[in-house]
Formats: sequence, structure tokens, C-alpha cells
Amino acid sequence: MLSLRRYFPIFDWGRRYDRAALSSDLLAALIVTIMLIPQSLAYALLAGLPPEAGIYASIAPLVLYAIFGTSRALAVGPVAVVSLLTASAVGQVAVQGSAGYAAAALSLALMSGLMLLLLGFLRLGFLVNFLSHPVIAGFITASGILIATSQIKHLLGIEAGGHTLPKMVASILAHLRETNIATLVIGMSVIGFLFWVRRGMKPFLLGMGVPPRFADILTKAGPVAAVAASTAAVSVFGLAERGVNIVGEVPQGLPPLTLPALSPDLLGALLMPAILISVIGFVESVSVAQTLAAKRRQRIDPDQELIGLGAANVGAAFTGGYPVTGGFARSVVNFDAGAQTPAAGLFTAIGLGIAALAFTPLVHDLPNATLAATIVVAVLGLVDLSILRRTWNYSVSDFAAVAATIVLTLCLGVEIGVASGVATSVMLQIYKTSRPHVAEVGLVPGTQHFRNVLRHRVETDPTLLTLRVDEALYFANARFLEAQIQARVTEGCRIRDVVLMFSAVNAVDYSALESLEAINFRLRDMGIRLHLSEVKGPVMDRLKRSHFLDELTGEVFLSQYDAWRCLRDERQSAAAE
Repeated sequence: MLSLRRYFPIFDWGRRYDRAALSSDLLAALIVTIMLIPQSLAYALLAGLPPEAGIYASIAPLVLYAIFGTSRALAVGPVAVVSLLTASAVGQVAVQGSAGYAAAALSLALMSGLMLLLLGFLRLGFLVNFLSHPVIAGFITASGILIATSQIKHLLGIEAGGHTLPKMVASILAHLRETNIATLVIGMSVIGFLFWVRRGMKPFLLGMGVPPRFADILTKAGPVAAVAASTAAVSVFGLAERGVNIVGEVPQGLPPLTLPALSPDLLGALLMPAILISVIGFVESVSVAQTLAAKRRQRIDPDQELIGLGAANVGAAFTGGYPVTGGFARSVVNFDAGAQTPAAGLFTAIGLGIAALAFTPLVHDLPNATLAATIVVAVLGLVDLSILRRTWNYSVSDFAAVAATIVLTLCLGVEIGVASGVATSVMLQIYKTSRPHVAEVGLVPGTQHFRNVLRHRVETDPTLLTLRVDEALYFANARFLEAQIQARVTEGCRIRDVVLMFSAVNAVDYSALESLEAINFRLRDMGIRLHLSEVKGPVMDRLKRSHFLDELTGEVFLSQYDAWRCLRDERQSAAAE
């Protein structure tokens, strides 16, 4: 039973489900459903898919995540960044609007889902930790800029293309004269209204005496009001005949059963994008889930989250959707609305299913400019250029990773941008660890503590050199330590003992062991003894498996103070004789 609950968390929270949780989940589902209808349509437009694909991608994934996921508030479905990645990836293998394009999107969802499931079953969620926060922040910022720029053509009612910022801007400028004024008015009006909804609508309603909970529901329904008003305007004034692009006919019914394309050539072309979507989606989802869980003193299982997200993506692949993940905005709304269990997601899926069955004819005249405005307002919150200033002030290497990710994502595309950011982070980390901080330390007067001689007033001995190594020793930095010691002992001839303080050394690999042996032999030939102090247990266990300790010219001390006192007493005894 424990194993069953581990892979099916629904059996855990489901057995404690009560009427109070049902009431809270139903209310949260109502609010989230109202929010998701226009948002799902908009993100499908961003992904280059028919609008109904957004609705379809929000139904089965919600159900499957409720069964397999561990977060009580995470809402799974299409999100802006993954929609952009989908458009970028699928646009390289199929023409937008074709049957092959939709089939490739299904294949991308299936591949992403299977990858996530595999990582989850193998409990390899830790691998995503190699994608550093600066890289994620830079990528999301650049993606927000790309997404907002890609929607300008819909706000202007013009034809434009490109997947990078320079190409998008050039294409928009080339067609700027073709701007449809009616489309522009609709788009700008909706953007202004949505910004007011975000910042001013709730205070306005509260000032009018509307109860707080009802004011919150009305605020969340703001985008629906924009959809209704702009759709009515198009219908009443016949704006479609004046060049305003509209959604058109949306199939009425529940998500169909679909079969992803399984061509080896197609799967090969989508492999890297699928990996990227899996990693980015999982990182975003887990970050949101952990943040919301902490607020209620709950916990999530990252490896089980991989399984939940994987199942959601596989479900999207077979029900006419495209890749999904846990969205920040919808999850926060779900949390704030009082969702107590993943059942809120099940109820949201039911609400969206009802909308797909009954309400899709109502969006026939919905202008694309309204959906574009919804996307622009949503993604501008992702843009955080202040990350450049913060990382510059804190760490030049982190700044380099952020800047490289932003610039390359904007100029060369999302895949190259993220890959370059990760490569930059890894290379900079390898460079930093290849030059470990090695500090000469001395005794703080009146204590048993040792500190850097360049930062503190400490006692030193001209015949004793104590170096604190502040990094694990491995093949990339072992030679650096050799060079540091060699340079230091050749500066003068009074040094008789060298003590390596290993309090910060967590590991010593075989290459580093050989370097330690070389240091020991060289110092012996110079008449200098090598000692170690404060060696951690796991490191000592490794050293005992070799002949190093047998050949060590000095001793291994429990503490640096023991080394200092022992060697000082030894020198004093020798001087007395």
C-alpha cells in the first residue's frame, strides 16, 4: 500500500478528503477555469496551434497530474515559455497551420513526457540542478522579450515572422505600413484594460463595497470581460470584414484521441527541443510547487513530480494538446483561491470540458489581437533585466552566464541560448574550481582559531607554513595546489614544515592523491616535512587505502591548533638542546 501511495499520491490525500476540502476546491476550480479559458486560447496562438489545442492541453494533463502529482496547488497546462519553445521547435520541421505541425507538437509532448517519466522512475531529478538559477533567470527574461515581440504582429494586424529578436524586429518594420488601425485600437485597449485589472480593479471594487472574495473572483475574470467585449465589438461593427483577424471556428466537443507522429527523422529532429522543454518545464514547475507548499508547511517529492508532469505530457500527446508544465500564474491563483488538494485540478478540467462542449462557438469572432494582448500582459512580468545588475554586483561569472544566455537567446534562438548559458556556467565553474582558494593562515592571539594572514592580525612562525585549502581536490585543480606550494617554499629557506589544513576539503580524487604524493616527495628532497590537519573522515578513509600516509614525511593532526602546538614545542625543544 505504501508503494501504491508513493506512485499514486491520490490514494494518500484522497482517503482524507472531506466536505470542507470539496467546497474550497470547487471555488478554486471555478476561479481558475474562468482564468484559463482566454489564457489557454492565447497560449495555443503563441505555440502556432489552433486555439482549441490550448483547451485540450488543459484538460487531460490536469486530470493525470491530480493522480500522480504531489503538489496540492500546482495547476498544469500550457505556459508562455513552453509555448514559445514548442513554436520554435515545431516550426523547424513543419509549416505552421499544417496537419504535420499539429502532429509534430503531439510528438514533442510525447517525447517530453517519456523523458520526464524515465527521470522520475530512475529518481534522477537532481540532474536538473546543473541548470543554474542565473541561466534560468536569463532565459526566462529573454523568452519574455521574444514572446512579447512575437505578438506585436497580432496587435498591429500585419504579417511578420522570425524566431530571433533581430529577425522579428526587421520583419515588423518591413510590414509596419500595413498596420490595421482597428486591430491596433483593440489590442492597445485590451492591454490597457488588463493592466488596470491587475493593479486597480480589486481596490476599485473594494471601494465600491464589493465583498473581498467576490471582488477577487471578478478580478480574476477580468480577461474574460476583455474577451467578451472585444468579441462583441467585432461582431457588432463587422470588424472582421475590415481586416481584423479573428479566431474563427473552434471545434465543439471534448478533446479527441490523437496519435503523435513517430517518424524516426521527426523524433530525431525534436530530441534536443524535447530535452530542453522537459528540463525548463520541470525546473519552473518544481520551483512554483515548492514555494506554494512551503507556505502551508507541506512538502513535495521532486522525483514524483517528474512522474506527474511526465504523465500530464503523455496525456496531452494523445488528446490533441502540446507540451505542458506547472504554470506560475495559474498555480498562484489556484493557491490564493483556496485549493486544498489536487482535486481542484480535476474540477478545473471538468469546467474546461464543459466550456469545450458548450461555449466554443462564442469565441468565433474573438480577435487575435485580444489573445496577443493577454500574452503580452502575462509575459511582461517574466522580464527582469535587473538580474544583470544584481549578478554584476555579486559575481562576474554569474553575470557572464546571465548575459550570454540573454544575448544568445535573443539573437540566435532559445535552444542555442540555453545551451550556451549552461555551457558558460559549467565552464566558469570548472575554471573557478581549477584555481581553488588557498590561504596562508596564522593563530588568532588568545584563541585556538586560525585565520587568513591577509585579513586578520595573527601569529605566524617563519619556519612553519600553514595553508588552508578551500576546495575539494580533483584532477582539474591538483596541479594548481602543487604550483602554489612550490612557489611559497622557494621564497625563503627558513621553512621547515608545511601543514595543509583540510577542513574545507570534502574529497580527494586519484589525480589529487598523486599530486599530494609529488608534493610530499619534493618537500622531502628540500628538507621540509609535509603535515595534514583537520582531515575529514571520508577523505581520511580514502587516503588510508593508499600508501600516501605511510610515506608522509610528517603527521596527520586532529586540529590545526594541535599541529601548531606540537611543531612549536618541537622547535623549542630543539633550540634548547
